[in-house]
Amino acid sequence: DVQLVESGGGSVQAGGTLRLSCTASGDTDNRNCIGWFRQAPGKQREAVAALHRTGTMFIIDSVKDRFTISQDNTRNTVYLQMNGLKPEDTAKYYCAADPRYCGLGSTYAYWGQGTQVTVS
Repeated sequence: DVQLVESGGGSVQAGGTLRLSCTASGDTDNRNCIGWFRQAPGKQREAVAALHRTGTMFIIDSVKDRFTISQDNTRNTVYLQMNGLKPEDTAKYYCAADPRYCGLGSTYAYWGQGTQVTVS
């Protein structure tokens, strides 16, 4: 199994910046792709971005000018740099990992517990 721990969430004002981290442990050979998702209260979970360890990445249009996904494979960590945050970015952000699938669907095998991002 793969364990995922998110960190870096918090409360910021509109226009602010946060960097989320997702660190994988356990059977890290199975974490070939890590995706970031978010879920706001009363809304469905949506994909934000995904990054394969080889560098292939996916990101949704609504954030691509503000968010960046990157990785440090030596640390088994994927980052989501979020700039120009807006109140509509408020959500709980989750990372997920999968050995085979990589994309903006939700068919990931392993999920973290999430980290809250609040933008006011």
